[in-house]
Amino acid sequence: MSQEKSSKNCAKPGSVVALIPARYAATRFPGKLMQQLGDKTVILHTHDNTVATGLFDEVIVATDSDIIYKEITGNGGKAVMSRKSHESGSDRIAEAVAELEIDIVVNVQGDEPFVQKEPLEKLLQVFKGEDGENVQVASLMQELKDRKLIEDPNYVKVAVDLNMNAMFFSRSVIPYPRDSEAPITYYEHIGVYAFRKQALMNFTSWPMTPLEQAERIECLRYLEHGVPLKMVVTAYMGVEIDTPEDLTRAAELL
Repeated sequence: MSQEKSSKNCAKPGSVVALIPARYAATRFPGKLMQQLGDKTVILHTHDNTVATGLFDEVIVATDSDIIYKEITGNGGKAVMSRKSHESGSDRIAEAVAELEIDIVVNVQGDEPFVQKEPLEKLLQVFKGEDGENVQVASLMQELKDRKLIEDPNYVKVAVDLNMNAMFFSRSVIPYPRDSEAPITYYEHIGVYAFRKQALMNFTSWPMTPLEQAERIECLRYLEHGVPLKMVVTAYMGVEIDTPEDLTRAAELL
């Protein structure tokens, strides 16, 4: 039985599955997921640390690369092959879970090798209890204090309401400090999501929306369709590997 087929039949209704989208040809750092970080590749660190949280019924890497597929399955993990034409990690995940009978899907970024249990546990907690019944999508954010990072368009900022639902995501400074004396907390959006399966499938059936296209921030598509995003504050999950310099910084944390 192939790895792909067995993965599609192992989940049960109500289960929680982690999906790790893993594209080989990254624009800024091609092949970054297969770079060696200590005794493992970046993607294998990410996979193994996600499994080690113990939070998931299944951890699956969804990739367009035979190399990454063999790296995961050759080390005892589970992987599925996907098409190369996906616009986003969400699209790649949606293809992978389309036939799975599951409740919640967690998108763990493949270039986040230092995955920790606590942030993911807090993320999943918002789906529980009476208040959690209506949560369709949740995501992580961390406080930003460095003014250079706040003004850096590579850092996606999020403004939230009093119930910790996202009001807007932007590469610009939000909120703008017109009143310099007003106390303002700035948050950076960390691209780790948890979705109810149907919300994810709905997302991938919708075309790109105007604000999403302008900002190049995919989660704006949810807001533009009136789907709330519950935001969870956490400490940063580690070093995201986007450049060779990031890989060097990550190696110093081992």
